[in-house]
Amino acid sequence: MDALNGFHQDVLTPITKKLLIVITHSEDTPIDNYPIENITAFFEVTEVHTHLQKYSEDSCNLNNIQDAIMCKTKPARGKGYTAGACCITSILINDIGSRLNLDTGEFFTCVDKDYLQAILPGWKNHILPIEGLQFSSASNNMYPLGILDTNLVFPHPAANVRMKTEIVVINNFTSQKIILGNDYFNIDGIDINNHKDRYFTTEENKRQTFSFSNIPNQISIISSVKDTYKKEFVANQLVEAQINPSLSPKMRHDLIDVLYTYKNAFASDNKPLGAIKGNEGDIALNIYRPYPPVIRRPAYPASPRAREALEKHIQELIQLCALRKVGHNEEVEVTKPVIIPWHNDK
Repeated sequence: MDALNGFHQDVLTPITKKLLIVITHSEDTPIDNYPIENITAFFEVTEVHTHLQKYSEDSCNLNNIQDAIMCKTKPARGKGYTAGACCITSILINDIGSRLNLDTGEFFTCVDKDYLQAILPGWKNHILPIEGLQFSSASNNMYPLGILDTNLVFPHPAANVRMKTEIVVINNFTSQKIILGNDYFNIDGIDINNHKDRYFTTEENKRQTFSFSNIPNQISIISSVKDTYKKEFVANQLVEAQINPSLSPKMRHDLIDVLYTYKNAFASDNKPLGAIKGNEGDIALNIYRPYPPVIRRPAYPASPRAREALEKHIQELIQLCALRKVGHNEEVEVTKPVIIPWHNDK
């Protein structure tokens, strides 16, 4: 025997290293006593996708099949479906508790319009248009109404995680929960662990684990987060409120609960006017000829003081959501009122 392949090992790493040790010896040499000069090592490095299946073609011969290792007790025959577990967790969307289903089989994050109406009655005022897209599920077609750009808060005793999410609102979707699709599994690096203790993590902190809804203390976590937001509401929006000191603690608590339920009616940093019905202002802009004399007047260079005052007023109108800045390449319909305060420094 001239040569012997004494060792051959595949190391499972993103870059597979193949180590081949060739031992040259003769039949007179004892098998357990090789001179070091007769041992030669060869390294061959090849890039492979170790997380994919070894064989991807039906024509390949499967000559080495191993049984999968189970981490839990296998159910009785015919009862395998009983081992399924839900992937539903509790979240907060706009400070309101909701259920979220982590569904890796769903291509995009979506929600039914009726369920969204139940938890966020004013969602239609914040929806983004969606055009030219068609979706379908295993049972029927799905008709999108728009995209809701919002934040999902995952409660955690250590630190709550806020995830900026775009949710597609579906007209004929019958699920009574928000579906988190694999779009945000990829964006935020969400991983589901299906070992003995089921949990999921985000890319932000892999050591911070989130439980699914079958954990009993999930409701108490949601309540504590709500109380935190309520304290912020009292400290910010109700800082100048005068509450009758003769109210009992229970009456005061009930009053704050009612005010917190309708917190959108109060002014905030983002909405200086609040959202009280009856306080709306009507602005009438004439878009028909003949135009008013001020509009017909040709443009002229404004003084620095006038320009500064005009910029201040426009910024206030933008903060009040009365005006919106138009993008550089954004097309605006001619039927919409447009204000051009200056053009080319005039």
